[in-house]
Amino acid sequence: MFAWFQRLLPKRGDFFGLFEAHAATLMGAAQCLQQFAEDGASPHEQLERIREYEHIADDVFRAMLAAVRQTFLTPFDRGAITSLIGAMDDAIDEMLAAARAIDLYELRKLRSEMKEIIVLIVEAAALTSEAIPLLRDVSNNDEKLHQLTARLVQLEGDADDIHAAGLKRAFQEVAKTSSLEFAVAREVFKNLERVTDAFEDVANQIDSIVIDHA
Repeated sequence: MFAWFQRLLPKRGDFFGLFEAHAATLMGAAQCLQQFAEDGASPHEQLERIREYEHIADDVFRAMLAAVRQTFLTPFDRGAITSLIGAMDDAIDEMLAAARAIDLYELRKLRSEMKEIIVLIVEAAALTSEAIPLLRDVSNNDEKLHQLTARLVQLEGDADDIHAAGLKRAFQEVAKTSSLEFAVAREVFKNLERVTDAFEDVANQIDSIVIDHA
């Protein structure tokens, strides 16, 4: 199903192309995760699609590491390159973990706060997809990059607040009558919030590059 996507992957050594390819998998996985917010949607079907994107992201990650090893002159410090692609890979891994939790517990209707966090995740993926191409010319895009990363950090804070409010409401509504239902809600909330944590790390890695190269 995703063979066409893999054929579009850049050749080894194209650092910016590899970053952008990975950002595209983040956007694709986030859009699939958004389908979980549709009441009655099939979690398993979306899980399989996210897993496909995660496999492609792994291919990009390995290609990037190979490029770093084999290229004498890299656009940024080797540590900065591997840290950024690693943070991006953590983000899609956390999306897969969240999808697996929703599928495991067979949730067909997410709590409103869970849906709100997913909206933030989709925005975070979109912001990342917007920021990554700007790294091709850091010195001329530093201000815009800082604006985008600032918003990514803000989204993580917003997700923390929504997570806390949602967990409190779940405790008030179901903890006394169904400890299992509350445990499920707590686990799903935790997994969704970790996605935004990962995107905050992406923002921090981008900021580090901007500081060093702008």
